[in-house]
Amino acid sequence: MLTPTPASLLPLLPLLLLLLCRRCFCQYSSDQCSWKGSGLTHEGHARDVEQVYLRCSQGSLEWLYPTGAIIVNLRPNTVSPAAARLSVCIKPTAESSGTNIYLDRNGKLRLLLRDQDQAQGKVQCFSIQEGALFIEAVVHTDIGRRITAFQYELVSDRLGPQAHVGGAPCQPCSDAEVLLAVCTNDFVAMGTIEKWEKEEEHSSVTVELRRLYRQKTQVFAPGGVRVRRWTGHIKMSLQCGVRSGEGEFLFTGTVRFGEAWMGCAPRYKDFLRLYGEAQRQGTNPCHMDTD
Repeated sequence: MLTPTPASLLPLLPLLLLLLCRRCFCQYSSDQCSWKGSGLTHEGHARDVEQVYLRCSQGSLEWLYPTGAIIVNLRPNTVSPAAARLSVCIKPTAESSGTNIYLDRNGKLRLLLRDQDQAQGKVQCFSIQEGALFIEAVVHTDIGRRITAFQYELVSDRLGPQAHVGGAPCQPCSDAEVLLAVCTNDFVAMGTIEKWEKEEEHSSVTVELRRLYRQKTQVFAPGGVRVRRWTGHIKMSLQCGVRSGEGEFLFTGTVRFGEAWMGCAPRYKDFLRLYGEAQRQGTNPCHMDTD
């Protein structure tokens, strides 16, 4: 006969489940980048904890009919001191539900996302040193279909985890940071700001690009017939005082979950002066065709 769990023990259930579990399954995703599983495969073992290992810089997880719990270990597929300075960002889908998501560091759990908050699709970032993801199924009385699903990315921790969720304050880039951004950022382009828009948690600018030096993924669409142009949107923190106006800029930044986020954006004439000085002194970290 089952007896109800005392209310005083309810906050401890995730930790007790983790510590008392004795039967664990180890399942690797087929490509070690993404994992898809179902709680129906071990429906009779609701207290089982399954280990999942993902070793790519980006991928996804999809858990149908969650039961019990899974521990998701996110690690790069390389051994390097730089790996310790990475952040992990996850973005739940609009349909994600059925679990609470914790950070598990040596058996100590910290709540990251509640069941009811996942459908908002907000990006959550944390240092890779904070541990693995402990995803615990929430018990529901109905038999409706539930799925916990999110995308993940491993990103540089140079600016801290919050720099990747649109909440980092805007700070002017130093000359060295501008030159490094040209060499390392996900996109580098020159163009103008056509429109500025304020959204709920960030702002966005519509840009028209005259030169596209690099883009990690196609976030800027080609356009124009006689003269080649590209257009797109770049997101940034609400604290950034960027507005549409005259003048050309050098846009640099990162691509997160298919969206461009602003990094350094000096006026193009200022960048040319800076780049020319560095070129004469031989301090450029990389070459860029500015002709």
